[in-house]
Amino acid sequence: MLNRVNRVALIGTGFVGSSYAFALLNQGITEELVLIDLNKNKAEGDAMDLNHGLPFAPSRTKIWYGSYEDCGHADLVVITAGANQKPGETRLDLVEKNTRIFKEIVEEIMLSGFDGIFLVATNPVDILTYAVWKFSGLPKERVIGSGTILDTARFRFLLGDYFDVDTRNVHAYIIGEHGDTELPVWSHADIAGTSISEWTKHKEAFKQEELDQIFLNVRDAAYHIIERKGATYYGIAMGLVRLTKAVLQNENSVLTVSAYLDGEYGEKDIYIGVPAVVNRNGVKQIVQLDLNEDEKQKFTHSVNVLKKTMEPVLKNI
Repeated sequence: MLNRVNRVALIGTGFVGSSYAFALLNQGITEELVLIDLNKNKAEGDAMDLNHGLPFAPSRTKIWYGSYEDCGHADLVVITAGANQKPGETRLDLVEKNTRIFKEIVEEIMLSGFDGIFLVATNPVDILTYAVWKFSGLPKERVIGSGTILDTARFRFLLGDYFDVDTRNVHAYIIGEHGDTELPVWSHADIAGTSISEWTKHKEAFKQEELDQIFLNVRDAAYHIIERKGATYYGIAMGLVRLTKAVLQNENSVLTVSAYLDGEYGEKDIYIGVPAVVNRNGVKQIVQLDLNEDEKQKFTHSVNVLKKTMEPVLKNI
C-alpha cells in the first residue's frame, strides 16, 4: 500500500494561482499539486513549466494538469478562480459575478468526494468564503478565506520600514472586511513586546499622523498596485503558501484569516478577517482581541457593510 501524501488542488491558474503554485514549489510544502482551470492550455503550460524547475526545488513535488475528479483525494483545495478586480472597481463590486461562478465550481468539487479543507482567495473573499461554506456543506472550521492575511502583512511591512526594524519582529493585525472597511488594531500593535504607542512616545521623529497614513496606504494598496500593473498577486500568493504550510504541517499558527463567527466579537453568521489558530483541521479557534471602543465600532461597521452586501447573494445560496 502506498504511503499517504499531501495533495493540494489549485482551482484557477491566473496571476494569483500561478504565483501561488510557483511559491509553493519553491518552498517544497506539498508532495502533490494538481492544477485545474477552464483554460486547459494555460494550466498544462504552467504544469510543464513548473516541472522543469524541479531540479532546483528543495524537495520533490508531483505537478500535473488535472480535473475536478482529482479533488477527491486532495487535502486542501485552493480557489483563486473568478473575475478579476478592474481599475476603479471595489472588491465588493465583484460579489454577484463571482458567486455564480463559485456555485458551479464547488458543486463539481464536492461531486469528486472531496472531504478536506477549502482555502478561498478570490474577492470579495469574505462573502465568497461564506458562499463556499454554504455550497459545500462542510463544517465551518474547514472553509477558510485568505481574509486580511495580506493586509496584515502589508501593515507589518510598512511599520517595520517606518521604525527601521525587521518586519518579522512587528506584531500587528488588520481585521474586518478584506477591503475598504478594514481596520488596524493599534491597541495590540507592538514591536518586540513594546507597544507602538511607547515607540512613538519616546521618539519625536515618529508622528501619529504618519502612522495613520501608513494604515491608509495598507487599505488602499491594492488600488495603487492595480493602477500600476493591473493586478496584485505576489503578496497574496505568499500569504496563501503560508496558510497552506500552517494546515499541512499542523502548525497551530495564528493568522488573520476569514473565519466564521458564531458569537465571537459579538457577531454571528458571517465570515470576516480575524486572528485564528490554524492547523490540519482548519480553524481550531478564533483569537478574540480585547478591542477598544473605537476599534469595536469600526469592526461592527465592517460587519454591517459585509452583511448588507451579502443580502442579494443569500437569495442564491
